Amino acid sequence: SFAKLFSRLFAKKEMRILMVGLDAAGKTTILYKLKLGEIVTTIPTIGFNVETVEYKNISFTVWDVGGQDKIRPLWRHYS
Repeated sequence: SFAKLFSRLFAKKEMRILMVGLDAAGKTTILYKLKLGEIVTTIPTIGFNVETVEYKNISFTVWDVGGQDKIRPLWRHYS
């Protein structure tokens, strides 16, 4: 029906993004640039940061996982 098509086209969609990478690669900087629109000073991520970023009709949940040697074995649990 038209109503169903309309709701599928314009309803808010939810997506998840997982950012992993080596330490000091810029994952947290990218996260907060997306969230706040500006570059912020960050410290090394111990564990993870999670933020919601809105873009048009999409709500992105962005997971930024720390990249230090001791944290890397945990990456596989996020996939």
